[in-house]
Amino acid sequence: MSDLVDQSCAACEGWVPEVSEEMRAEWQAKLHPDWQVSEAGDSLSRRLTFKGFAKATYTANLAAFVSDREGHHADIAFGWGYCEVTFTSHELGRLSQNDFICAAKFDAALG
Repeated sequence: MSDLVDQSCAACEGWVPEVSEEMRAEWQAKLHPDWQVSEAGDSLSRRLTFKGFAKATYTANLAAFVSDREGHHADIAFGWGYCEVTFTSHELGRLSQNDFICAAKFDAALG
């Protein structure tokens, strides 16, 4: 399998394979260690902290740019000192490979 960052998101239309525990663990291991899968197993989130508002805003904008470019939109929350980015495949109601691809691209964009 090529690196997640080199892949593109596929449309979540029709049948999309379930993410097995093995695939989830393999893909998550390729991400920054701060990414966490929710208890329900249906989303992937990363919380970043800062000493101010501007960096949180820039980070939220970066997450919006990365996810919009892939056509797979993140849920983003930010305020003074934090930005939280969450990926889930809304159409499917669960995680898909697209969530891990976007997380990897976000990590790469952060540097």
